[in-house]
Formats: sequence, C-alpha cells, structure tokens
Amino acid sequence: MHFTKFSQLTALGICGLVAASTVQAQAGSTLAKVNGVAIPQARLEFIVKARTLQGQPDNPEARKALREDLITEEVIAQEALKKGLDKDPDFKTQLDMARQTALVRAYQVDYIKNHPVSDEELRKEYEALKSQVGDKEYKAHHILVASEAEAKDIIARIKKGGNLEKIAEEKSLDAGSKTKGGELEWSPAASYVQPFAEALTRMSKGQLTEQPVQTNFGWHVIRLDDVRPLTVPPFEELKQNLAQRVLQRQFAASVNDLRAKAKVE
Repeated sequence: MHFTKFSQLTALGICGLVAASTVQAQAGSTLAKVNGVAIPQARLEFIVKARTLQGQPDNPEARKALREDLITEEVIAQEALKKGLDKDPDFKTQLDMARQTALVRAYQVDYIKNHPVSDEELRKEYEALKSQVGDKEYKAHHILVASEAEAKDIIARIKKGGNLEKIAEEKSLDAGSKTKGGELEWSPAASYVQPFAEALTRMSKGQLTEQPVQTNFGWHVIRLDDVRPLTVPPFEELKQNLAQRVLQRQFAASVNDLRAKAKVE
C-alpha cells in the first residue's frame, strides 16, 4: 500500500523536463576522434549536466570516465556498422523509436521554455497546497486486511487486550508498515487515500476505529496515536516544486488537447 508523504506532494515527474530544458551542450568542439570519426564535445556536456541535475558529481575524474565510455561506444558502433547491423530490421525499429522518444522530449523542453509560470500562479498554487494539506499532521498505526469480517475480528481482539502491533506484523497486508507493527510516519491527512484521511480527522488521540475503514486497498483498522500542528514550508522553499506541479498539470492538459484533435484510425 502506498501512502504519499507531504514532502512528495509537490515532487512530480515534470522535474525531469525542467532539468532537460536547462541543458545547453557546447556545439562545434570535438571530444575525441576514433578512426577519424569525431565525437562531439556536446555529447559529453549533455550527459554531464543531466547527471549533475540528478545529484552526481561533475569533476575531472567523472568526465574522464565518461569520455572513455563514449570512446568505447564509438568503437563498438563503428564495428557494428562494418558488420552491416544498421541494416537489420530490429535496429531500424529501435532507431525509429529512439527518434520518436527524442522528439517527445524536445517537445516537452520546448513547451517548458515557452510557458513560464508567473509568480502569481505560483502563489495561488502555494495557497491551494496549504489548504489541501491542512494545519495538522497525524501519527497513527493501522492494519490492512482483505475483508470486513477479518477487520471486525481484529478490532474485537484489540478491545479485549490484543496487541495491535503484534497483530499487524501477523496479519497486515501493507508491506510498508507491517514490519513496523503497522506504524505510519507523521503525515497530513491529505497524504492518505479517502476515506482513510477522513477517519483520521474524526478520531481523537489514542482512539481505535469502532468500525473498519474501507479504501481501494482493502479494510483498515486504525489507531490514532497523536496529532500535532503542521507547518508548511515557506513559499520560496517550495517555489521550484510548485512550478513543476503547475507545469505538469498544464502539459498534461496540452497533450490531452492534442489527442482530442488527432485523427486516429
């Protein structure tokens, strides 16, 4: 079972597109020549910047290793050409697919460059996010099972003195919390699926659900351990992630519009 943490609410897939839009390779210069064939410096710069945006180091040692990799790849590619592998039907299919993937990425990068998100939009998104996550976060334990009858039986066992943590380790279907006795990390209610989130907001500290709570994952037995105020990080700290959030939504709408206009036979 997947529970989305608050820190993940704005960490969306569009970040890869934003990263790609910042990569500007050095055109014209040559990294090396292999049997007279030039390897563009731009190829190395593109890889280095993409790796840097993923948190990997950019230093002479890393560049040297990447240079060697590119040279090795060029040697292998030249040998493949000698063998005529570029005429193989499977190779042509792979080439077509790679070309299409590159075109999709180029369109994504172009979209980002031409659709800057204004500060006003970002502040509206920030206020919407604050409203969504609320002003409280919750610490809870839960047990997930497949049927309502089993969940009711577990509630009865706990009320008679059964240990929720032990039962969770034995019975829970949630692999993420099962080994921790059903323990969930501090999270706002909005991080959870409905009606799990609704149940949390209605419960009191220390309370066990009187009835099982059904979600698309199954049936839950929940115990609310504690509640504390939630402080949303300041606007400037979330600004980049908010831009990613807005761009992802706008880009998805743009793609849906393209699909609607396309003639598919």
